[in-house]
Amino acid sequence: MSVRSAVRLICLAATLFALALSAQAPAYPTIPAPADVAAPPADATETPSGLATKVITPGTGKDHPGKEEAVTVNFTGWTADGKMFDSTVARGKPATFPVNHVLPGLAEGLRLMVVGETRRLWVPASLAYKGQQGRPAGMLVFDVTLLDLPTRAPADVKAAPPDAQRTASGLAYKVLSPGAGTRHPKSVDQVTVHYTGWTTDGKMFDSSVARGQPSTLPLDRVIPGWQEGMKLMVVGEKARFWIPQNLAYQGRQPPFGMLVFDVELINIQ
Repeated sequence: MSVRSAVRLICLAATLFALALSAQAPAYPTIPAPADVAAPPADATETPSGLATKVITPGTGKDHPGKEEAVTVNFTGWTADGKMFDSTVARGKPATFPVNHVLPGLAEGLRLMVVGETRRLWVPASLAYKGQQGRPAGMLVFDVTLLDLPTRAPADVKAAPPDAQRTASGLAYKVLSPGAGTRHPKSVDQVTVHYTGWTTDGKMFDSSVARGQPSTLPLDRVIPGWQEGMKLMVVGEKARFWIPQNLAYQGRQPPFGMLVFDVELINIQ
């Protein structure tokens, strides 16, 4: 084969590969930029850091996220010339992440919000990517809706409610969101989960959600209440466990007393 033919074949292969990638890439819709994307309007509020914000829809909640908490949000981001660069709305799936793991301007704006609120943020470059190569440049504009505070203690953290199911061992549990799977974990399995744990006074003591990374655990190495509860679940399910002390750390180490966990089963290995 001649050099020219070889070059042609390489170019053809590269073109086909690029076409294949583009065909596999999801085609998300573009969310139009708001009319005030280029600059904050006169009725926007500016903080000492330079962040400008405006409430688009008031929320129904009362509590603001803490910097160590996780949030579940829908958001769309644009550059100041109106180009959308990211959107959970376009993807059709909200995002959950720790407040302190995002851009400083976005984190500051989130801490001003309450659940149910939609707020527009004009984030200066100094609170955004600060000129990092390959990142959206200059001032960024976000529309953010705060959907949930998943690491905030639930209202029934003190005791299992009447509609919770109870096992013979004393474990109480409640399905928060059904899963799509049919297989239940066994003692020999490893499970990948998102979870948050609280003591009955509402103090969070551990959370993979707050860390922003699911955990993979051997089921035979966790506390007895977890072992029993996880075997009741299927992939995709979210459940709440009220684990009495004798099925938790048995008073030998903190956290003491009954523990409450929200657990999402992501995978079984």
